[in-house]
Amino acid sequence: MSLRTIRGRSVAAAAIAILLAVVMLGIGVDLVVGRHLHRSLDDSLRRRAVAVAQLSASAPALLTRPGALEAPLGGADASVEVLDRHGRLVARSLGLGGRVLPAAPLVRRVIATGRPAFVDSSDGGDPIRLYVAPLADVRGAGAGGAVAVAASTADLTETIHALHAGVILSALAAALAGAVAVALLLGRALRPLGRLAEAAGEVERTGDPGRRLPETGVDDEVGRLATTLNAMLGSLERSRDAERRFVADASHELRTPLTALRGNVEFLARHGSTPTVVADLQHDADRLARLADDLIAVSREEAAGPPTAAVELDELVRTVAARDPGVLTEVEPVRVLGDRAALERALLNLVQNAHLHGAPGGAVTVVAARRGDLAVLSVCDEGTGLDPADAERAFERFWRAGHDGTGSGLGLAIVRATAERHGGRAYADGPRFTIELPALREISDSGGTPGREPSEEGSP
Repeated sequence: MSLRTIRGRSVAAAAIAILLAVVMLGIGVDLVVGRHLHRSLDDSLRRRAVAVAQLSASAPALLTRPGALEAPLGGADASVEVLDRHGRLVARSLGLGGRVLPAAPLVRRVIATGRPAFVDSSDGGDPIRLYVAPLADVRGAGAGGAVAVAASTADLTETIHALHAGVILSALAAALAGAVAVALLLGRALRPLGRLAEAAGEVERTGDPGRRLPETGVDDEVGRLATTLNAMLGSLERSRDAERRFVADASHELRTPLTALRGNVEFLARHGSTPTVVADLQHDADRLARLADDLIAVSREEAAGPPTAAVELDELVRTVAARDPGVLTEVEPVRVLGDRAALERALLNLVQNAHLHGAPGGAVTVVAARRGDLAVLSVCDEGTGLDPADAERAFERFWRAGHDGTGSGLGLAIVRATAERHGGRAYADGPRFTIELPALREISDSGGTPGREPSEEGSP
C-alpha cells in the first residue's frame, strides 16, 4: 500500500495516532502503578522498622533471640539489622547469613540527625530498597542506635517491566487493528471514487459529455460528488449542443447572403454591371458585414470578464437620445459597474429593435432609473409588443419576431450577453425591453470607493 494514496496515508496516520495514544496511556499507567508500588514498599519497610523499634524499646532482650526479627514483608522476606549508637551490630535477621546490609553511611547520618531515610542500593548484585530509622534512647543495647530494614525490588522491577511489555504489545496490537479497520473502511469508501475516476477517464478519452458517471445511491460525500459531476456534465452537454446550434445557425445565416452575392457576381461576370446588380452587391456585402460584427460582438461578450469601471446610465441614455430625435427619455441619476461601450451597444440594439417593430412613426421611450439595489435600463415603443411565448425566446440567437427575416437575429442575444456579463439580466414584457443591473451606491465627491456608502468625515 503506497503512502502516495489517500488510503495509504490514512492508514498510516490512523496507526501512528493509535500507537501514540496507547503509548501515552501506557506511560500514564506506568507512572501511577510504579509510584503506587514504590509507595507500598516504602510503607511496608516503615511499618517493619516501627515494629522493630517498639520491640527494642519494650523488650530489648528479645532482639537477640534467633528468629525474633524474621517476618514476611508484603509477601517477601525482609532483612533487618539493629545497630547501636556507635554503628555496631546488635541483632539481625537470620536470612542475611554472613552478609551485612550496605547501610553503614546511611546509619551514621540517621543516628547523627535523628531523621529516617530511604535509599536504593544493591545486596550481592540484587537491587534492594533500604530504610533506616533511629531508635529511641531508652534502654537496651540498641538504645540511641538505628534499625535498618531492606527488601528486594526485583519483583517490583519485574512487574514494571511486564507492564512496559504489555503497553508496547497493546500499542502495537491496537495500531495494527486500527490500521486494518481504516484500510477496510477506506477501501469500501474509496471504491466508488475509483469507479468515478474510471468513468471520468472514459469521458475524457471519448470527449463525450453525454456520458454519465455511476451513481452510488447513497447520500454521502461521494454520492453528492457523483451527482454534482453528472450535473456538470449535463451543463457541458447543453453548452456543447448550444454551440453546435450556434454554428449551424450562423452557417445558415451566412449561406443566404453568400448565395445571393455569388449569384450577383456571376450575373455581373456574364452580363456586365447594372445599377440594380451593384445595389444588390452592396446590400449583400453590408448584410454580411453586419452579421460578422454581431457574431464577433456575441463572442466577445460571452468571453469577456466582469467590468470594473463606473458608468452613469442617465448620461449614457442622454448620449444615445441626442443622436435619435425619435427617442424620449426619462432618467434619474444611477450608476453601475460596467463596460460603457458594451452598454451603449446594447441600448442602441434595443432602440433599433423598437424602431423596427414598434408602431410606424411612434415614439420610443428610454428610461434609466433605480429600483432598490437595481439599476433599470428599459426601452418601450408604441407597438403591441411580444406575446408571452415569444418574450421567452426573444433573446435567443437568430430568433426573429414573425420570422420575417429582418435583421441578423443577434441584436437581442447581444443585449442578454451584455446584461449577464454585468451580473444582471434582460427580459421583455410586451413592448418594453428591460436590462436590470446591480446598482452602485452613492459615492462622496471626495473620492469614495464605488459600492460603499459615502464617508461622513467632516460632516457638520
